[in-house]
Amino acid sequence: MWLRRVSSTAVTALLLAQTGLLLFLVSRPRLPPPASGEERVHVLVLSSWRSGSSFVGQLFSQHPDVFYLMEPAWHVWAALSQGSALALHMAVRDLVRSVFLCDMDVFDAYLPWRRNLSDLFQWAESRALCSPPACSAFPRGAISSEAVCKPLCARRPFGLAQEACRSYSHVVLKEVRFFNLQVLYPLLSDPALRLRIVHLVRDPRAVLRSREQTAKALARDNGIVLGTNGKWVEADPELRVVREVCRSHVRIAEAATRKPPPALRGRYRLVRFEDLARAPLPEIRELYAFAGLSLTPQLEAWIHNITHGVGPGARREAFKTTSRDALNVSQAWRHALPFSKIRRVQELCAGALQLLGYRPVFSEDEQRDLSLDLVLPRGPSSFSWASSTAERPGP
Repeated sequence: MWLRRVSSTAVTALLLAQTGLLLFLVSRPRLPPPASGEERVHVLVLSSWRSGSSFVGQLFSQHPDVFYLMEPAWHVWAALSQGSALALHMAVRDLVRSVFLCDMDVFDAYLPWRRNLSDLFQWAESRALCSPPACSAFPRGAISSEAVCKPLCARRPFGLAQEACRSYSHVVLKEVRFFNLQVLYPLLSDPALRLRIVHLVRDPRAVLRSREQTAKALARDNGIVLGTNGKWVEADPELRVVREVCRSHVRIAEAATRKPPPALRGRYRLVRFEDLARAPLPEIRELYAFAGLSLTPQLEAWIHNITHGVGPGARREAFKTTSRDALNVSQAWRHALPFSKIRRVQELCAGALQLLGYRPVFSEDEQRDLSLDLVLPRGPSSFSWASSTAERPGP
């Protein structure tokens, strides 16, 4: 049998091509190995509108080990806006569970058949969707920017969200559409999940001031909270939504700390926005430790920058995480609201103020006096923090 002779030049060219391919495969950036379902940690940031939850969400989103989505259940409320918050609890919970498990097919019921990453609510707030394997706008360990990410990644295929999710060790979701803790009990006992709950609260008086600045954007959600059968509610002079939000925080905190189910032990942490504003790095280190994450030097520098800006931020940035004076933001309500409104909020949210550690004011002079500290210290006897400090989270 005759074999065709191969010239030495061809052999050399073939070897050089193989060597080049090998060098490319060795030197190209590698993604970390996908986390198995048993290893992946799931964190739910449970809060309400205008409570600093976008800021806390970004603390997780910018971490290189985290796949983060901001309010995925927005799609449930947008599609089923004639329902009430409690009636939609089950649909919201089921969507959250699927996303925790990186099953993005759950969005089939809420998104068009042909869809891109940009069809997800506030998708560019997720660093993971701006980084490989979803997109290449930023290296995986870099701090992302929504302004840069949007034009580069908006048309990336939606299926890459699932691929990206499965490549991270932590999945973190921020939600404002749960009004009691009991609806989450099945997730706590679900063997497929390793769930941690970060319950973020804020002084109701500060929440009111922030809500007034964003009233139009909250009109549909207000209607669902109040059960108006699809009618949007922009003006709420009786502060009915604020009252419901306060009640929900009380229900959640009491369920978590007074008679918590065994599955919740070590998996719930109550965080006050004001504590984050006053001592960002120590508080965030504890928050990361609770979630099984560590604070990197790059994140530490970024956190310092966004919490030590100038002023409270522009109104157009209400739903964005930008560099601001965090302490100024936390106390802005004391100059912006009339005392008559403050007194009314204190009446409607008296239980929440007492439970969460906020001191009421009894005159306009007290309201304006910034030397009077209205955030009470977290003592060892404060049951609100008992379940978050008793032990480190278990599996």
